Amino acid sequence: MIEADDNENVERLRRIEAVTDAALSRLDTEDLLDELLDRVRDLMRVDTAAIMLLDPHSQHLVATAAKGLEEEIRRNLRIPVGSGFAGRVARTGQPVVIENVGENDVVSPVLRDTGIRSLLGVPMLAGPDLVGVLHVGTLQPRHFTPDDVQLLQLVADRAGLASQARLTMIDRTAALALQRSLLPTRLPEVPGVDLAARYVPGHEAGIGGDWYDVFTLPSGWLGMVVGDVSGHGLQAAVVMGRLRSALRAYALECDNPADALTRLDRKIQHFETGNLATVLYAMISPDREWIRVSLAGHLPPVTASPGCPAELMSLPVDPPLGIGAVQVRHSTVVAFPPDAVLVGYTDGLVERRGELIDIGLDRLRAATQPDDAETVCAVIMTALAPERPADDIALVGIRRQTPAG
Repeated sequence: MIEADDNENVERLRRIEAVTDAALSRLDTEDLLDELLDRVRDLMRVDTAAIMLLDPHSQHLVATAAKGLEEEIRRNLRIPVGSGFAGRVARTGQPVVIENVGENDVVSPVLRDTGIRSLLGVPMLAGPDLVGVLHVGTLQPRHFTPDDVQLLQLVADRAGLASQARLTMIDRTAALALQRSLLPTRLPEVPGVDLAARYVPGHEAGIGGDWYDVFTLPSGWLGMVVGDVSGHGLQAAVVMGRLRSALRAYALECDNPADALTRLDRKIQHFETGNLATVLYAMISPDREWIRVSLAGHLPPVTASPGCPAELMSLPVDPPLGIGAVQVRHSTVVAFPPDAVLVGYTDGLVERRGELIDIGLDRLRAATQPDDAETVCAVIMTALAPERPADDIALVGIRRQTPAG
């Protein structure tokens, strides 16, 4: 009896070591999942093993890796959460065992055609979040033991963490690429003004929805936009891209920035429900003497003129975009003296955890001096931008040149 127990313990240890092998960490995610499924089939003596990852947007499980059920991959099988065997595992977040598979237990036509008799499935988790489902099956009736469930859950945990890390990296890379593609590759060369800009992605919070834009209009006016979509990651970057494009279109039709932001607000409420954004939209007159500005929940721009200290523009701040019906939005016209600078920015430049935002705004005013736009942006970033920003930073500087300049 003691010898039998010893043999059982040795076998259990061998099975655990096989799926926790440190060498597996050197594989990329796709190869890791394939190797884990091979080892599971061998260790548990099952006929099929499959991984279905969760598509969080559609709430479907998508066939991603399989042994013995490769046809599911070829068909790009998708199963709604809550439907069939795998959907039940995903819905409950608990292991599910079916020792005698009935006609109504599975919805996958591949599982039916294969003739699976017994199934064991466990959730793949990354912390509290469901990543997918790992299940195994046999062509003969099989009694799955608690040790079988524990082993499969151990494999699922490892596969879940690897899959989540891969998805996070894919999202971050895609968001960064999208955001970079939507930021101006170079600012326009515009008579009468000098332009410069900076964009720095946040390192802790990840890619977000901050953006800036500068464009000329057929009327000769110059548009400047600085905006911030709430949230982070790929979704915020996608929404940011849509808002940027929409605002450019509205700018062609509106000679008042408040009207353009009103239209953008309606667009968000109808097509981007649940998203919020703050936006500064300024229009500089063709003679560069005047600026029309409208703020949708955004921090006011800073101006600095020769012989005068920098100050925040005194402007009405209307509600952010996307919060609901707004009766009226305001535009304010302010003078733009020769050699003055206009600075727009997002809150990542001035906000610090545990500090009143007024302190950051005071630092910004102190750092803003009338100079060429490139120098203005460089000095501001040196004075205010942290080494590892917790949020994205977008900054635009515009200086009005004198005729001699």
